[in-house]
Amino acid sequence: MTHHVILGAGPAGVIAAETIRKLSAQDSITIIGDEPEPSYSRMAIPYLLMGNIDEAGTYLRKSPTHFADLKINVRVGHVKQVQAATKTIVLDNGETILFDTLLVATGSRPVTPPIPGIKSDGVHRCWTLADARAIAALAQPGARVLQLGAGFIGCIIMEALAARGVKLSVVEMGDRMVPRMMGPTAGGMIRDWCETKNVEVFTSTKVESIEPGKPLNVKLSNGKTVQADLVISAAGVRPAIGYLENSGITCLLGVLTDEHLQSNVPGIYAAGDCAEALDKVSGKMIVSAIQPNAAEQARIAGMNMVAFARGQLPKASLKGVTQINVLDTLGLISSSFGDWEGVPGGEHVELTDKPAGRHLSLQFKDDVLVGCNSVGWTEHVGVMRGLVEGQIKLGEWADTLKQDPTRLMEAYLAAAQGQGDWSGAQDARRR
Repeated sequence: MTHHVILGAGPAGVIAAETIRKLSAQDSITIIGDEPEPSYSRMAIPYLLMGNIDEAGTYLRKSPTHFADLKINVRVGHVKQVQAATKTIVLDNGETILFDTLLVATGSRPVTPPIPGIKSDGVHRCWTLADARAIAALAQPGARVLQLGAGFIGCIIMEALAARGVKLSVVEMGDRMVPRMMGPTAGGMIRDWCETKNVEVFTSTKVESIEPGKPLNVKLSNGKTVQADLVISAAGVRPAIGYLENSGITCLLGVLTDEHLQSNVPGIYAAGDCAEALDKVSGKMIVSAIQPNAAEQARIAGMNMVAFARGQLPKASLKGVTQINVLDTLGLISSSFGDWEGVPGGEHVELTDKPAGRHLSLQFKDDVLVGCNSVGWTEHVGVMRGLVEGQIKLGEWADTLKQDPTRLMEAYLAAAQGQGDWSGAQDARRR
């Protein structure tokens, strides 16, 4: 009997396992996760901290017998090593597991910055349900909370903390908030917005040290020392693939995959935050750590794992990863798509209305929109995504948008209709 093993019990692992079971009633399927709780969504943790849901509300599948009903074996274990040549997984307790096909779907791990005192009591990441419990115990109304990092994940955590009524300070080493998603103008507008919501924001600032105690004394590079009852480290994430060292599987930032999500080793695949796949818009291999990508990659990998086990050609191909970020920061909606910083030889137009809290930045290569940023332009989010992902040739409309970027909807409908993408245009219009 074929044995499919999936490393990682998050969204990618779960969807891949379910896909395999749909296509094969008899094959053996094992998911190995490293947390004791049922499979859950990390993206739901802020809503847990807000009190909108309980822990069960974060679970990916609500029935406690879901995996047993599908005859999917889910077990808790820490992977120490993968040996591609012998198709063997070694757990940290010395146990070995053999596989016929393997999916690497272990996601990301938070980066721990090299700051003296970063492991002090009262300093927590916000990544697991265990982290969420620790934060909830300390982030009581009026508590002084310092958050290290104002990237995408950091801004989502900030929303949850503000909802808990804490006194919040945020430290970001970049010169603006969300620096990997927003340009200087947009990032500055998000900072200004946060400060109107009584969140203290320090940009171009590093945490130099954390002195243990109650309260914690946090020394900043701007010369200030901030007292905190809780420090949250949200300094970014990296693919969790350390156990693949010397495995024979080729990795750069993530596991390098082809259009079938297969690695350099036949029968071994990757999906989600630890997979490095082709972005057809930019032509680059990237890790795009968002859940829609994880779900689609897992579906495709699962289909191809079954085909591989049967000696068949791959059944599905990845059309490309999606570079999309839509962020709600204390009620201010911002978005980023594609090559938002532009491409060599490209053109750029932007429109800013700071009093209205609106900013729009468009990046072109010839007559194609290759990337964009927006703050406060919620009506254009679907259109921007459609234009960038669809690589729609705008023709004369490109010149129109360079003069008046607010005419995105008209441009999309005209260009998409002309290129036979009316269904996509209708979808964008509904958004």
